Amino acid sequence: MQMNDQAEMLYAPLDTPKRVADEIWVVDGPIIRFGMPWPRMPFPTRMTVARLNGRDLWVHSPTRLSPALMGAVAQIGVVRWIVAPNRFHYHWIPDWRAQYPDALTYLAAGIREHSRGRIDFPAAALEADHGYPWDAQLASLPVSGSFMTEVEFFHMESRTLILTDLIENFETHRLNSRLMRWMVRLGGVMDPDGSMPRDMRVTFRRRRSELRMAVEKMISWNPERIILSHGRWYVRDGVNELRRAFRWLLA
Repeated sequence: MQMNDQAEMLYAPLDTPKRVADEIWVVDGPIIRFGMPWPRMPFPTRMTVARLNGRDLWVHSPTRLSPALMGAVAQIGVVRWIVAPNRFHYHWIPDWRAQYPDALTYLAAGIREHSRGRIDFPAAALEADHGYPWDAQLASLPVSGSFMTEVEFFHMESRTLILTDLIENFETHRLNSRLMRWMVRLGGVMDPDGSMPRDMRVTFRRRRSELRMAVEKMISWNPERIILSHGRWYVRDGVNELRRAFRWLLA
């Protein structure tokens, strides 16, 4: 893809907190490339910031840490927790940890091994559904497949569900490459029918019942909105979007 093709995928303005609801923001970041050696698919990135207990900030799946973003974050609160929710979402964690050494970093299973030495500092495990400093305001839900565990979160006050790769939702008008459009359609992650990527579903073949229980738990939370890390996120009608995205599982 050319640079202008990549620009179409970005959710500008970048490196800027955008208010989602009371005490919660998203920050859209740059493109990363992921996948096989060829083709490596470009992904727009997105992090979520929740303000807890007054000015304590919980940072989920951090994006690029620019000077502008550092200044904007300081206006919101103080970074206390940095969360890497699955084995693929750790790229900018070292930068955030270096800038905010007093914050506690939480790592999902498999990140240290996958990082090939980039994550070489102490961190807490992100693997349970409770026992975290944020329990009173954010519910945590590990979803484990045979290859990867992803931890989902629910911001109770705003009824916001925070996912990472469990659902992806790429908009067609942002994909100027025929190859990209074909890959997105084949993967089952094309807007308006974004879902769990088909290759990820394969890793849940032996844990289908556990995945279904996790999805039913998320539905029981009655989310108003769903933040995704890649593609268009859902600003309303969260329960119906979950039922649609996982109809292949819930039927």
